[in-house]
Amino acid sequence: MYSRFLLCLTVMGACSPAVADTVWMKNGDRLSGKIKVFDGGKLVLQTEYGGSIALDWKKVKTLESDQELLVKQDAYSGERARSLHAGEPGQVILANGEAPKAVELASIQQIMKPKPVVEDLIWKGNVDLALDYKRAESDSDDYDVDFKTTARHGRWRHSAEGEYNRESKNETTTTNNWSAEYALDRFITEQWFWQGRLEYKRDHVEDLARQRTVGTGPGYQFWDDELGAFSLGSLLNRTDYEYADGGKENFYSVGMKWDYNRYLIGKTVELFSNGELGRPLSGVADYSLDAEVGLRYKVTEWASLNLKAEKDIISGTADSDLSKTRYTAGFGVAW
Repeated sequence: MYSRFLLCLTVMGACSPAVADTVWMKNGDRLSGKIKVFDGGKLVLQTEYGGSIALDWKKVKTLESDQELLVKQDAYSGERARSLHAGEPGQVILANGEAPKAVELASIQQIMKPKPVVEDLIWKGNVDLALDYKRAESDSDDYDVDFKTTARHGRWRHSAEGEYNRESKNETTTTNNWSAEYALDRFITEQWFWQGRLEYKRDHVEDLARQRTVGTGPGYQFWDDELGAFSLGSLLNRTDYEYADGGKENFYSVGMKWDYNRYLIGKTVELFSNGELGRPLSGVADYSLDAEVGLRYKVTEWASLNLKAEKDIISGTADSDLSKTRYTAGFGVAW
């Protein structure tokens, strides 16, 4: 008898519908799914019938969720809610045991799953890989691996990126270089931030063998939400060049750095571009440009195909100019 009772409970549990979050819109629509995040004026709802849907927060009437969520009414602190209950139009109720709390939707800036250590941590990034093997009268190998990741909590944002390129033709290496960069941003307001960054480049083939750059300066975040981001930064840099023949140069420069991405077609396609345009304060070089532009097509929630074009220019150096253009196609992962 007892075993039959347990079997009935198991069958009832398996047959019962999964608990879903619910969002009521001001136009009368009612949407069910799982709330992923609210940021930048967009509430992202994961649905079985339409994938991830970005809802305009101003059009939301109220919502409910059985998830434990972190609700932030400013950019730097938040309150854990064990669950959210539907409230009056324009409100949501934060359920925390014996003291539920009604909150105006217009006062909420972010909603997210709390992280185990840093509750308001937002971490995203991608790794892209491109390979090209050719075996014919002329053999060639081409490798390109790069990554980019950002993590933000409160007023701080950490950014790291790196890249490795290698090309060979008939067992002769024609390209062999790598680079790494780390930047730390401190937000002064919601848009203005101050950045410090370190960058190192190593080239085993070109005359310009090493580049080291330390820079700092203000920046402005135009937008950063679930549909993309765009920021500009102005930097005062100290750069050291080291050439393959042992020659060295160092100089100060000013630079303009940009970082842009935009999701299209229901977040299945991403257009991105980032780079830096710099000009030395002395006569060491005329200008430098390090930029890339590309597209990513999301195949699954984590896998993507990508096309990229990269341009690297250093014009007017004492020893020799550098100008390289590179096109790649490959696959990657994102989170």
